[in-house]
Amino acid sequence: MALNIPLITNTLKNCLPSRNFIALHEPRFAGHEWEYVKECIDTGWVSSVGKFVDRFEQQLAEFTNINHAIATVNGTAALHICLLLAGVQTDDEVLTPALTFIASTNAIAYCRAIPHFIDSTDRTLGVDPISLADYLAEIVQIKQGISYNRQTQRPIRALLVMHTFGHPVELDPLLELCQRYHLILIEDAAEGLGSYYQGQHVGHHGKLSALSFNGNKVITTGGGGAILTQDASLAKQAKHLTTTAKLPHAWRFDHDQLGYNYRLPNINAALGCAQLEQLPTFLEAKRQLAQRYQQAFATISGVRVIQEPIETISNYWLNALLLEPAYADQQTALLTETNQQGIMTRPCWTLQHKLPMYQACPRMPLPVAESLEARLINIPSSQGLMFD
Repeated sequence: MALNIPLITNTLKNCLPSRNFIALHEPRFAGHEWEYVKECIDTGWVSSVGKFVDRFEQQLAEFTNINHAIATVNGTAALHICLLLAGVQTDDEVLTPALTFIASTNAIAYCRAIPHFIDSTDRTLGVDPISLADYLAEIVQIKQGISYNRQTQRPIRALLVMHTFGHPVELDPLLELCQRYHLILIEDAAEGLGSYYQGQHVGHHGKLSALSFNGNKVITTGGGGAILTQDASLAKQAKHLTTTAKLPHAWRFDHDQLGYNYRLPNINAALGCAQLEQLPTFLEAKRQLAQRYQQAFATISGVRVIQEPIETISNYWLNALLLEPAYADQQTALLTETNQQGIMTRPCWTLQHKLPMYQACPRMPLPVAESLEARLINIPSSQGLMFD
């Protein structure tokens, strides 16, 4: 069967402003960005300390209703510290979806731990708690309160979940699994700022969570990320580790452990403060764009627009089309046509177990992730598209 590629392409065009090129996701600067950044330049406070760093962290904590936010240079750095503070050690295994951006997997490898890839569900595009429960019952042996992989004899230390394209995963059953198997739950909420699961902002279920403020995220600091936690002790450790583990002193440079130069510069935080002030407007614009897509594609056969899972509010960071299985072989043709027409589209990430450095990692059967990889297409999602 042939997918009606011209119809899909024209439907996309009709949803979007008339331009020669529509990017997948662009930042929007319509507030106090220049004013705040100029203040940093005028005062010289451009590096890793300054009032905007403190303000940005406070605003993030208030918006997410999570006690502590520690700003970092990027989301990958935030994930790295989350894993370290969760106790992930050399040769531990960390359960993580095969369908994810490589930052999740790399952060595990930075700890000299082993990614253990698990399947997703088309309900959320994130980790499937049902298939994971069956898999853990088969492969896990619990000894002295620690789960071990029966096949490798390595400890399984944590479960790192991601809120794919901003759609929250099913956190309650995943947290229950973590409690049953003595795992630490970490939320990769890099794409999830402004997304809610059962009325709570994402990040509340994980012992630690990570945000990203890359240039393509809902708000941006240029590069940037943050660690979220309810635990004051973990927050203190996170700030210490991300500040090269330097001991406070007026002039001495003493460090008490291996630390990282991961703090967000003040000039980037200034940009973030201005962006956070506009976040409610951005989220509303993205929701309107998602609804426009959903209405436009409601009657087109062979394809559907991914919608937020039940009992959630998604930020719709990236909208996505999902081809019906019968049309999976036409994904490349649709990507080619839309990009040739000036509409930037892309497939989802290559599944992690297919990448050369991670091919030998343990994994469960991945039928859903493999099917989603073949059928997902991201479409333009910038909040600014609703202001043209």
